[in-house]
Amino acid sequence: MRYYSLNHQSPKVDFKEATINGQAPDKGLYFPETIPRIPKHVIDRLSEMSREDIAFEIIKPYVGDTIPAERLREIVRETIDFPIPLNPINDQISSLELFHGPTLAFKDIGARFMSRCLGHFMKGENRKVTVLVATSGDTGGAVASGFYEVEGVEVVILFPKGKVSRIQELQLTTFGKNIRAIEVAGSFDDCQKLVKEAFADEQLKESIFLTSANSINVARWLPQQFYYFFALQQWKHKTPPVISVPSGNFGNICAGILAHLSGLPVTHFIAACNANDVVPVYLETGLYTGKKSVATISNAMDVADPSNFIRIMELFHQELKMLKDVVSSESISDEQTRKTIKGVKNKWNYLLDPHGAVGYTALEKYLSKFHDLKGILLETAHPVKFHDTMEEILGEPVSIPATVESLSHKTAVKDSIEPNYQSLVAVLTNVWRNTCIN
Repeated sequence: MRYYSLNHQSPKVDFKEATINGQAPDKGLYFPETIPRIPKHVIDRLSEMSREDIAFEIIKPYVGDTIPAERLREIVRETIDFPIPLNPINDQISSLELFHGPTLAFKDIGARFMSRCLGHFMKGENRKVTVLVATSGDTGGAVASGFYEVEGVEVVILFPKGKVSRIQELQLTTFGKNIRAIEVAGSFDDCQKLVKEAFADEQLKESIFLTSANSINVARWLPQQFYYFFALQQWKHKTPPVISVPSGNFGNICAGILAHLSGLPVTHFIAACNANDVVPVYLETGLYTGKKSVATISNAMDVADPSNFIRIMELFHQELKMLKDVVSSESISDEQTRKTIKGVKNKWNYLLDPHGAVGYTALEKYLSKFHDLKGILLETAHPVKFHDTMEEILGEPVSIPATVESLSHKTAVKDSIEPNYQSLVAVLTNVWRNTCIN
């Protein structure tokens, strides 16, 4: 498999080079040259196959010969080594729970896969790579956990000050060693802009070996296909599901659409957004208008300029009509989100987090027009990660797992910078100097 830049000004590369580079030299995102068709026998036998076999079959064409098959199987096995159950909420809606991994969020899958691939590629290298990543909440913790103590890799995580939950912040600031957390006095879009500036800085990249662990990296993006197949593996109905995906940077739903175009049967996708509604507006009007991000209680989706939407448009050959045949989008307010969390808990005794509640609300609205269809929402994070918000909505305590409780006894270590590029350069230069000394 070869990958080309969506800016079409850089040479094609293999999976190894795409993973290590993160972004193409011309600043474009990498995109697979062809979309593999999943063999029909795999689709027909999903319910009989092991999750490991399914995931291996899905990712093998994308990785090619850059990782030996035996090692790729090990990476896949370690990536998915936790439950991903599909649980019914009511007769029409089921929840695919993606929060049973080490950091209680869906991003564990992509971060674990990428960290192991990058660790494999860096063996024998006489230099260290610095992973630079921006997070709106869950990416940071997943990347910190996935890359902790990975040899040859240093990690720098940028997060917006005061705009991630207390538990999310603890999950990315308490590792130490090769993990460094940087608090930025701004929004997620400011953090993402700084990361993009760093990758565009040729002088910086001559001195520091940089790569990204955001979903712009193919090794973070592509394995997210796994759990869509796992959902269908557990699906008991004849008609394929409508799938509602809480969407911020749009890497998750993009992976689902890719799985669908590869052969996975899905009736329709819903990009469920909060007040950051650039994509819902685009699908309604045909106008893609940039705007500042809005802070919401579903903070991991507070993204005004989703990086992966360009990949979605590439999947549909830049044709809006083709996109709208497969995908619709809804913007859900905080008021609706709160109402859904409380209502679903009271009526169905199921606890949604603020992101899952956005997905549920959008799915419920869609299914109200199609009573013969059933759907799946992606519950992307454990409710406890938004402990204070959940307690305020429900008026009662939310039980805290032991893994989260232990975080409160750890020491958080973070640096703070203003949202200007020179401040970031100073941090990266300092990290590089320290790794050279060590």
